[in-house]
Amino acid sequence: MMTPELTALALLGLLHAALFVAMSVSANRLLPTAKTLGTRETPLEQELTGKTGRIYRALRNNTENLGFFAAAVVVVQLSGANSGFTATCAWLTLAARIAYVPAYVFGWVPWRSLIFVTGFGATTLMFAAALL
Repeated sequence: MMTPELTALALLGLLHAALFVAMSVSANRLLPTAKTLGTRETPLEQELTGKTGRIYRALRNNTENLGFFAAAVVVVQLSGANSGFTATCAWLTLAARIAYVPAYVFGWVPWRSLIFVTGFGATTLMFAAALL
């Protein structure tokens, strides 16, 4: 059964896929084909500059946070702690992750950090709710 928490996780997975595609397209426009198709002896992130570099870093940040959120959803699901509160936290996390992408790409200071803390805090609260 798809709970709100699982739905938010699935949508975050789709956001991650879209962000990966955006980064790939941007990188292929910035760098020569030989580089993007090569063995990457030099880490790619060292050559991604400007908006492409920011998209790449937003993708990396999302990769790191996707696992944290997925763990919270699994803990909530397996413990049976699903509630209106955990659903709200899941949707808040998803909204924050969606907002985080343009905030990172366009350098919205200090909003990027505030958006990050909002999503991270909502995910953390899901773990706490499962324990209470």
